[in-house]
Amino acid sequence: MKRWLPLLAFSVLVVLVGYGLTRPSDAPVRSALVGKPLPDFALPAMVPGKPGLVRADLATGKPRLLNVFASWCVPCIAEAPQLMKLKAAGVQIDAVAIRDTPEAVAAFLARHGDPYARIGNDAQRVVQIGIGSSGVPETFVIDGQGRIAMQHIGDIREEDVPKLLKALEDAR
Repeated sequence: MKRWLPLLAFSVLVVLVGYGLTRPSDAPVRSALVGKPLPDFALPAMVPGKPGLVRADLATGKPRLLNVFASWCVPCIAEAPQLMKLKAAGVQIDAVAIRDTPEAVAAFLARHGDPYARIGNDAQRVVQIGIGSSGVPETFVIDGQGRIAMQHIGDIREEDVPKLLKALEDAR
């Protein structure tokens, strides 16, 4: 019996590892910068006629949204109508475009609407990683001093719009 214990222990270990690999965690990765100032950054413009984005643009005394998106992102298409609703409600929205091209972003905006005041080109994802964003889309509520007040992971849905408006009001 004792000679079968190592085989039994190994079998249990294989089953546990296999179970862990087939059942990945669905827990979102939250930014450690919520409640803290944005890091310094300067991103060039992504599309002609629209300015790029620097940290100082997000610390002007008025809360705003910072949306991390990409033209190739299907959930970004799904959230586009909600961003247009937020813009219509008077919300200032700036964006960081991830690993994209000016042509693709311009086509995306023409097709789905353009809610953005500024769009920075983050080709290497330096700013995305620096602010603690792990994917697209993600939206951050930035208070008037340039601090991250809230992080919304995933696409913005209709039921999220009131929550974001409240977070913007609380960030005043």
